[in-house]
Order: sequence, then structure tokens, then C-alpha cells
Amino acid sequence: MKTVTLLAQCILLVTLLVSPATALNVPERLVYDVSWTGINAGSAVMEVTAQGDELRLVNTIRSSGMVSTFFYIDDKTESVISRGGLPRLHQKNIKEGSYRARKEATFNFTTLRAETKDLLKQTEKTDAISPRTYDSLSSIYFIRSSDLVPGRSIYFDIYDFKRLWKTEVRVVKREEVSTPLGRFKTIMVVSQLKSTGVSARVGDATFWFTDDSRRIPVRIKTKLKVGEVTLTLAGGSYWP
Repeated sequence: MKTVTLLAQCILLVTLLVSPATALNVPERLVYDVSWTGINAGSAVMEVTAQGDELRLVNTIRSSGMVSTFFYIDDKTESVISRGGLPRLHQKNIKEGSYRARKEATFNFTTLRAETKDLLKQTEKTDAISPRTYDSLSSIYFIRSSDLVPGRSIYFDIYDFKRLWKTEVRVVKREEVSTPLGRFKTIMVVSQLKSTGVSARVGDATFWFTDDSRRIPVRIKTKLKVGEVTLTLAGGSYWP
């Protein structure tokens, strides 16, 4: 057992050295317009702040206009990550129509376990993780800190409170993207999630990151059970 634990710690150390979260601008606040199948649906904010020796990532998304009249959305997800980029804590508070969810996961990379609590159902469980496990939010910042070379792929795992997803992020190409803020030179990447060899029905995403050291997500598209959600950069405190 001691040998296995030591091996896990060594793998973790290598992971931290290879994939530091050096691309993050701290503090950073990115504001997005949200559309659902082409309809203006609301807004989203992604923020990074320092919290001692760690970083706090917060993502909020709220519906507005016509969408709110039939399907109100007020979602908030948070992650606390090390300066090396690995998550320590992930929380989500979901309000979508009549659906509610409040969950949190604590990651332990020494034991390679994730302790998950469902705060509404008052249940707890423990799942195995790998040394390269992220949550849905910290994974975005891991990708931003990676060397994005067209034609290459990045492999890691995403834990979503239920299971571990084997994730491949393919760096597709360089592409100019037009937004209300102007045109950006970007790098397009596509993520694909699989569990026990079966592809996820939802959750796969396409990102367009600025082709510079900041790797700002200019556009994000995510598949849903019904339609597709698109986030388009509309502003933020980083903007000159």
C-alpha cells in the first residue's frame, strides 16, 4: 500500500510540473452573451480570484428575456484549484426550471479519491479518480494552460459528481472569429467525453481560445439534450 501511495504521489508531482496553470490572469472576469439554438438566452460570467495559495474559479449563468418566461436558469459553479491547476473543491448550485441541485466534491490526490455530497438529498459517496482528474470548470483552465498545437490531442479525466469521464481534447485549427468586440485570432479545440467506451450524449464542447498567452475563451459551444448553447465573449475587466 505504501508503494502504491508513493507511486501516486510521484505521478501527481510529474503532472504538476508538466501542466502548471500559468495561463491564468488573476484576477480575471470574463462576461459572455448566451444564446440557445440561436435565441438570446441570457448572460454568463467566468471569474478567477486569488485565495491564499490557491485560486477560486466561479462561473455563473442566468437566463433573461423570453427564455426566462418558460425556463428560468440561475446556475453557479465554483472550483478551488492549486497553483498547479488541480482541483481541491468543486461545488454546483443549479436552478433550472423546477429542477434543483446542490452538490460538492472534495478531491484527494494522495488517496486518489473524490468525496461527494448531495446537499439536497443528504447523501454521500466516494469515487476513485486518476492523477489527472479535473471537474467541468477547472478543466477549462487546464486546457488554457496547455500547449495547444493544431493536430495534437490532450488527454485527462473529468469528474462530474457521478462518474469519471475519459476526455480527449483535440486541437483542431487556427481560425479567425468575429464577435461584437471585433475579430480574434483563435485556436479551436473540441472535447469529447467517454465513459466505459461510450460517448457522452451531452457535455461535449467546442472552444475558441485567443491565439496568445492569455488563451481567453472567445466562444464556447456545448451540446445539450435539446439544442446547443453558445457563449460569446462580450466584455470583462481584463479588456483594455
